Amino acid sequence: MTEQFTADVLICGAGAAGLALAIDLARRGISFRLIEKMDGPFRGSRGKGIQPRTQEIFEDLGILDRVVAAGGIYPPVRRYRDDGSFTESDIAEHQDPTPAEPYHLPLMIPQFLTEKVMRERLLELGHTPQFGCELVGFEQDPSGVTARLAGKAEEEILRVRWLVGADGGRSFVRHALGIDFPGKTLGVRAIVADVILTGLTRDAWHRFNDGDMSRQIMFCPLAGTEMFQIQGPIPLDGDIDLSAKGLEAMVAERTRRDDIHIQSVSWSSAYTMNARLADRYRVGRVFLIGDAAHIHPPTGGQGFNTSVQDAYNLGWKLAAAANGADDKLLDSYEEERQPIAAAMLGLATRLLDAQKQGDMRRGREVRQLDIGYPSSSLALETLGRSGRLSAGDRAPDAPIRGAAGQPKRLFDLFRGPHWTLLGYEVQPGSVQPRAGLHIHTFGQSGDMVDAGGHLRDIYALSPGEWVLVRPDGYIGAIAAADDIAMLEGYFAQVGLGSADA
Repeated sequence: MTEQFTADVLICGAGAAGLALAIDLARRGISFRLIEKMDGPFRGSRGKGIQPRTQEIFEDLGILDRVVAAGGIYPPVRRYRDDGSFTESDIAEHQDPTPAEPYHLPLMIPQFLTEKVMRERLLELGHTPQFGCELVGFEQDPSGVTARLAGKAEEEILRVRWLVGADGGRSFVRHALGIDFPGKTLGVRAIVADVILTGLTRDAWHRFNDGDMSRQIMFCPLAGTEMFQIQGPIPLDGDIDLSAKGLEAMVAERTRRDDIHIQSVSWSSAYTMNARLADRYRVGRVFLIGDAAHIHPPTGGQGFNTSVQDAYNLGWKLAAAANGADDKLLDSYEEERQPIAAAMLGLATRLLDAQKQGDMRRGREVRQLDIGYPSSSLALETLGRSGRLSAGDRAPDAPIRGAAGQPKRLFDLFRGPHWTLLGYEVQPGSVQPRAGLHIHTFGQSGDMVDAGGHLRDIYALSPGEWVLVRPDGYIGAIAAADDIAMLEGYFAQVGLGSADA
C-alpha cells in the first residue's frame, strides 16, 4: 500500500532561504508547506546586498527585473575625517559586464523588499507562506517525517517526505537534530537600525571614524525607501537605547555633529557577531539551509546570498528525489554546500578584520561567480580532457542566435527547472531526447548558431563535445563524442530517466 503524504516537503522558515526553496519547488510542481512562526514578514534591512551570482539565480527564478526596480545600486562610500573633510570611493572594484558574466555590480535592496518580491512571485505560482505557524516537534523514519505544528488553531500533525529547516541561526530544527554548531564569537557587538533622518544626503554611504571600533558609525541610504540603515559597533556589555532619542545621542557623540536628527525608527537590532558552521546539513530526511546551517559577520554581503544559493542547490535535488531519483543524490547537497559556507565564513571574517582597520575593499571574491563544485560526486568529464572549463564550474553566459535568426543568450536556454545539454559540432541525434532535458546543438543543422564565436571562446569546446548544464546553472558533465555512454550513466545517476521512444 502506498503511503499518503500531506506534502512532499515541509519548509520551516519563510525568510529568503525558505522563499527561494519554495519558489523553486513550486515551479517544479512539487507539493510543499511553507511555515513561519512569526506573525508576519520580517520588516528589517539586515541582508541588503544582492551579489552577481544571486542576480543570475533571481533571473532564473523570474524576479531579477523586479528586484532591480525595487532597489538600486550602492552609492560611493564617503569617509569623513575629524575636520569634516572626506574622501570617496566605490564600495567594490568596478568591472564592466562581459558576455560570460552579464552582472558585475552588487545590487542594494533591503531584505524586507527582496522578500516581498519573492512572496509575490510565490503567489503567482499558487502558494503563500503560513505565518503564525510553528514547528514544535518532529520524528522521522525511513519513509518520511511526522511534524507537529502549533498555530492560532489547534495543533496539527503533518506527514511529509522531507523537512527543511530554514529557521535561522537559533534553528529549532538544528537543535532538535542535535547537530553541533561550532565556531567562534568574533569579539564585536554592533547595532543595525532602519531610520528616517535628516542632515545627511542620499548620494553616499556616510562613514565616520573608520577603524575606530569605539566611535565608528555608518549611514547607508536604503535604496527603494526613504530610510537610512545605521550600523556601528557597540560595547560588548550593557543595554543600548535603540529609540530615536537614544540613537540620535549616539550619532551626535560619534559624528560630533548636531545637525543629524533621527525622526523615527522602523526596525533595530543589537547583536553579537559570530562565525559558526553546522557539522551536518542532512540527517536522514531532514536538511538545513541558510542561517540554520551557517552564521557570519555581515561584512562582504555574503550571508543572504549564500542562503539563497543553498536553497537553489537543494531544490532541484528534492524535486528529482520526489520523482524517483536515487536518494544518494540528496547527499550531494551537504557535500557541495558545506565547503562553500566554510569559505564564505573565512572571507567575511577577513573582511571584518579589514574593516576594523578602516581598510575594507570588496574584490571579485565577494561576487560569488567563481563558486563551483569541481570535487563534487556530480562533476564528471571524459578522462584526459583538458579545457578552459571543467565539470563543476559555473556555466557561463554567452550571446548566441537561434536558427530562425533571433538573438538569444545561453541563459535563455538554461532558464527554467530543466537540465540543458549543449552539443558543439556534434552528430545530430546521437543523444536521444528524454523528459526534463533540453537539447541544443551548434554547428551544421544545429538549432542554435554561435554567430559571434562567443560560445567557442568562452567554453573552448572541441568538435563533438557535449556540455550538460544542471538546473542550478553549473556544469554537471562534459563528454567527448565517443563517450555518450558516460552521459547515459550520468542521466541515470541524477534521475533523468530513459530516452523517449
